[in-house]
Order: sequence, then C-alpha cells, then structure tokens
Amino acid sequence: MRPIAAASTLALALALAACAPSTPATSDAVQAGADGAQSAQDESARLNAWFETQYEALLQTSPTQLTFLGRKDQNDRLDDVSEQASRDRVAWLQVSVAEMEAQFDYDALDAETKLSWDLWKRQYEGARDGVAFLADGYVFDQMNGMHSAFPTFMISIHKADDEQGYQAYVARLKAAPAMFDQLLGRGRAAAAQGIRPPRFAFEGVIDQSRKVIAGAPFDDGPDSALWADAQAKADALVEQGKLTPERAAQLKEEARVALVEQLKPAYERIIAWSEQERPHALENPAGVGTTHPDGAAYYAYQLRQNTTTAMTADEVHQLGLDEVARIRGEMEALKARVGFDGDLQAFFAFLDSDKRFKYPDTDAGRQAYIDDATAAIDNIRQHLPEYFGLLPKAGLEVRRVEAFREQPGAAQHYYPGTPDGSRPGIYYAHLSDMNAMPKTELEVIAYHEGLPGHHMQISIAQELQGVPTFRTQQFHTAYTEGWGLYSEWLAKEMPGTYQDPYSEYGRLMSEMWRAIRLVVDTGMHAKGWTEQQAVDYFRQNSSIPQAAIESEIRRYLIMPGQATAYKVGMIRIQALRRKAETELGDRFDIRGFHDTVLGGGALPLDLLEQRVDRWIAEKKAG
Repeated sequence: MRPIAAASTLALALALAACAPSTPATSDAVQAGADGAQSAQDESARLNAWFETQYEALLQTSPTQLTFLGRKDQNDRLDDVSEQASRDRVAWLQVSVAEMEAQFDYDALDAETKLSWDLWKRQYEGARDGVAFLADGYVFDQMNGMHSAFPTFMISIHKADDEQGYQAYVARLKAAPAMFDQLLGRGRAAAAQGIRPPRFAFEGVIDQSRKVIAGAPFDDGPDSALWADAQAKADALVEQGKLTPERAAQLKEEARVALVEQLKPAYERIIAWSEQERPHALENPAGVGTTHPDGAAYYAYQLRQNTTTAMTADEVHQLGLDEVARIRGEMEALKARVGFDGDLQAFFAFLDSDKRFKYPDTDAGRQAYIDDATAAIDNIRQHLPEYFGLLPKAGLEVRRVEAFREQPGAAQHYYPGTPDGSRPGIYYAHLSDMNAMPKTELEVIAYHEGLPGHHMQISIAQELQGVPTFRTQQFHTAYTEGWGLYSEWLAKEMPGTYQDPYSEYGRLMSEMWRAIRLVVDTGMHAKGWTEQQAVDYFRQNSSIPQAAIESEIRRYLIMPGQATAYKVGMIRIQALRRKAETELGDRFDIRGFHDTVLGGGALPLDLLEQRVDRWIAEKKAG
C-alpha cells in the first residue's frame, strides 16, 4: 500500500533536515516543521475517527448496503425508499457537514484528509442539489428498479449461511411488498406531475415482472428463479449439517408462502400500474429536456453529477462530434490495413453480417463466450504486476445474466464483490441473443468490466487501508466509467491483447460507442432529438448490432447524463497521464501513476487531478 500523504510529508521533512547545516535557526525551523506535521497527523487522525462514526451511522440507514458489504446486521430488513427517507438523508448529511466544519480545522489537516473532507462535503452538496429533482428519476424502468434488482439481490447477494440467515431471507421476501408500494407511490406522484418514463420502459417492467412470478410456486411451470434459489439455499444448509431435513422443509414452506401470498401480489400491483400508465407514455420520445416540466435544469444537474465537471450540454455535444470524427479516421486506417474494398458503411455491414464474427446462438455458443471472456481476463491477470503495484485480492467470475432480467443487446455490467473477498466480483453478460454479442467486442468488454477495468478499480477501492471507510465505497461515474474506458485503451500496451486486427477494431468501436453517447445523450436530452433520430445517428457511425443500438438509446433515455461520463472520464485520465509523463520524463513510473489514480478510491475528476499533481510534485522533490 502506498503510504498516506502525512507520512510522506514527515519523511521528506526529516530527510531534508538531515542534509541541512546544523544551525540554531535551521534546528528551530525543523522543529517547527516537525511540530506542524505532528499537528496535522493529530487533527487528521481525529477527523478520520469521526468519519468512521458518521459513516457507520449512515450505513445503518441502509440494510441492503450492509449486506452488499458482506455484513449480517439488519439482514432481515430492506431500505426505506420513500421520498421522505431521501429528504431525511439530505438533512442528516447537512447536519453532519455542519458538525465537521464546526469541530475540525481544514487548514490543519494533511493532504489526504483534506481530500476526505472535500468528498464528505460534496456528497452532501450533490444530494442537496438533487432534492429539487426527486420526482424526475424513474422508480421503475427496463434497466433499473427494484422489480428486477430485488430478485438479483436475494439470489446473488443475500447469503443464508445458517438458519438465522435463511429466516432473514424469508423476512426480506415478506418486506419487499412494502418497499414496492413506496416506489409505486413515488411513481404515481411523478405521473401526476406529467413525469413518466417512455412507453418502452413500462413494457420492459411488465415483461420482467411477469418473468419473476412465472413458474413454481406461482404457477405450474418449472421452478422460478427465486423459488429455485430458496430451495437451493435451504438444501445447502442441510448438506453442511446446519439444518435437519425436517427444519429445512419448514423453512422452505415459509419461503413458498411468502412468495405466493405476499411477493406475487406486490408484483401484480407493479404490473397493473405499468399497464395503466403505458398508454399515457410517449412512444418515440425525446429526452427529459423537453418531456419533463423542469427537464432542462434536471439534465444540467445530471451532467454535473455524472461528469463531475462544469461542462455544458453544448460542450459535451461538440466533444462527442470531434471524437466521432477522430475515431472514424482510425477506423478508415484499420479498414485499409485489413484490405477491405469499400467505404466505412460497407465495412460496418460486412462486420455485422459475416458469421465468422458471431458466436452460435446456442447454449454451446453462450458457454464459448463465457470461456473466451474468462481466458482474456486470465491473460491480463498475469501481467498486472508489470503495470500496477496495488492488486485486487477479490476473485472475479463471468456469468450470464439471470433469465428474468436478461435483454437482447443490453449492456454488460459488473457487480462488486465484498471487501473481505467472501463474495467475488461478477461480470454479467446478456447472452439471450448471441447475434448482439460479436466476437470483435469480446476482449474490449472483458477488459472494461473485468481486468484491468471495473473489477480492478472497485476491488482495490474496497480493500484500501489508511483512508476512511466511506471512501472505499464512493462512486463517481466519470471516474469509475472513465477508468473502465481507459482500461480498454491501456490493455493495448499489455502482452497478448488485441492480436487480431478485428479485435483492435472492436476496441475502436467500443470507443466510438462512447463518443456517440456524448452526441446522442445531449442530442436527446438537451436538443430535442427523438429516439429514432438517435438510433439513426448511432447506426450511421457504428457497426453495433441493431438490437444493441436500440437497447443503448433506450438506456440513455431513462438514465440522462450517465452515458456522457465514460468518455469525459477517460479523456481526463489520459490527459493526467500525459501530464505526468511530460513533467517527470525518465522518472515517470507507470505503476506509481496507476497506484495514485486507484489508491484514493473513486474521486471527482478535479480532486483526482489534485491527487495526481501531488504525486508529480513528490516525485520531482524525491
């Protein structure tokens, strides 16, 4: 682990003292410097202890977050997801920040603890600024919402390691209807203000919800995903000698009753509400800027939150246009390199239609995708020590998305493991339509979601020592997704990657994908583009399969601003690396740079720049 800044500062002061002439004045200065460093250590230690207390109090308001972290306290409860709970959290953060400012001296802190102060305060400021837009975020849609997140959480995250854990599992099944009803109440209140997701979002919610309650014990079909999981968890406890078969049968029956008598009616209420609202929703919508009453302000807020910059929609849009043009030029060069005779559109069509670039749309093809993604990640893993000093301890698995939430062409994604490594990180792939999963993009997605991308960054953050715990769980989209996209580019430098020119094409297309996002996200949400206009622009500039394009555009429509973070973050990290390489010359160390970027947890981009600048200064001085 890289030492905290306070220790580095003190060591530097002592080293300089050893080289200085021994005079009374110098000795006084050295003593004053040592006293100052000790004072900074003391005040920083005091604030860091306070952060631990505050973060623990905040964690206790979220039973699900406790479970994500591998803890078992409150594992029989679910979060309060009411609007009032959101307002209460902001009020709590406001009091917390006021207490911090009253009880601690910012100027007396070391550099790393100043960074923690800034992060804690920004957490409050972002939440505070979002209060005005609580109705603008969609509670249920085809990408997000507890209707799909809850089953995944219960199956993959909630651990029933003993009888008490299984009883907590059943208690959460019983608690879910109240949580769903809170969200339905928020959805109804938003609809009364004219705020609804697009029609396709309601259709996705209806389809996914029906799939959750399809099969036994809800009907006569094969076991549903939840019922299969409930039985498997009980059976595992029997095999481990932690339950008798008779007690396991009793607990299974309790789970079955909770599923049928409580969870099923709750899902039926979600379906009924979605069917009621669907006719009132837009079929070919523009973005929130024109469809929400306060949409322009809401989108500006989302851009600030997601990019952690002050970039306007026009600036983001122009950046996207410039990047699309640059990457098209690189694609033209690659097309010439492989000897393709035709224009770029013809090249796109060739790559989209030629069967050599597709996996069979069979179970064998799906397993081949998982095996090849795993192999690509394994290759990266063996070369990590050449590029990183900090390495993740947590394991990583590649899995297919559960059937009840799988969507053709939907984006792959990553679920973090636990800080203690008891649950591995999971790279989830949507494999229901293998035509939407071209071989050209397998490597680049594996690097983004797995190593050296999300799994590496998030695992290292969770395993950090020497920083307040809340920093190990921070999430800033521009940093996290910027790192993921930077990782795709970084992998080019590593042995055994992108050996096939068509895999390099996949990397370029992945970057093009994110550049297009800058254009279409701002186009829809700030410039009034319709869904179809965005689809057309995407198709003109990429060979992404049609199903994936449509899924992507629909994702951007219900998550305004999120898609802009990737390229903005990548460009900033690349710029910081160029800056460090230029200023340090032969003293530049790629391992040190990456450890600096990853070693402070997820940061807003301006605070990341401050951290890198300090590292550059330390390297110059040392």
